[in-house]
Amino acid sequence: MTVLVNLIVTLGMLYVVPAGLRLIDPAGLREAARLWPVPAALGALCLWLPRGIPATVLAALYAAAALALATRAPARLPAARRRSRAGGSAGGAPPRTTVSGPAEVAVCTALVSPSIAAAALVAERAGYRLFGFDLDILALTVPHFHFAGFTAALVAGLVCRAGATAPATAATTAPGAAPGTAGLSRWAAYSVPGGTLLVLLGYFVDDWAELAGAVVLTTGMWAVALLTWRDIRPGARDRTTGALLGSSAAVLVATMLLALWWAAGEATGIAHPTLTWMAATHGLGNALGFALCSVLAWRRLSRLSAG
Repeated sequence: MTVLVNLIVTLGMLYVVPAGLRLIDPAGLREAARLWPVPAALGALCLWLPRGIPATVLAALYAAAALALATRAPARLPAARRRSRAGGSAGGAPPRTTVSGPAEVAVCTALVSPSIAAAALVAERAGYRLFGFDLDILALTVPHFHFAGFTAALVAGLVCRAGATAPATAATTAPGAAPGTAGLSRWAAYSVPGGTLLVLLGYFVDDWAELAGAVVLTTGMWAVALLTWRDIRPGARDRTTGALLGSSAAVLVATMLLALWWAAGEATGIAHPTLTWMAATHGLGNALGFALCSVLAWRRLSRLSAG
């Protein structure tokens, strides 16, 4: 399991996070995205070293970069509200840069999540049971907050942002979004961060609280999948982008069912997958099928829209 988890985390550190930063704010986070591979390489390297001082130092350097990224989040919500009030174009259509409040909540969650993953990484590499958690749990927290934390919140925010700016970004949304799209996209943007937070709180409370978080997170991710499949995918200008979007949506149906099964088993005692099996199915599926496909697809959408 260790090798698989390390490979998944390496993918998240070296590609998904910097690519995601460019999707969040191509101008404001350009420098952060450009520099991110340096601390990410240190963080990835520490995964493959034995626990001890060298691995802990490298993890701490990665954590410093993740904390610096997290400090960018608090200023974004007020800035988004100012842009929204100052925005508006002829005919009352929102400008392309307008970001809805729910979308910005999701984006801020994405910016903060790597710091949580990094804190767990430092403790695990040092062999320290942070808050009393087993080292295996800390090790799994690292990919969880790079993917369920960063990537899931990022994509939920992008989906919500696309709905909020549909008049100005017809290139990235299907013509004539289905009724209820706005409400569903707001739910996704709120429930994915909310579910992620509830799962984290469940670590400290009990398995039932974690199950509640898994339910909220799953409904949010299924909302993302539905919106992606129904509203975003048909607007793709080429087959490759459409296939990436379709794959990311389809994978979520299965991987989040596995998450519910595991959380329900932990809470109720029913038979459920082991952590090793979850890493090989839920973890790998979310990393490659959802996160990687989503980021690749949204980067293609952003380039086509800009062009």
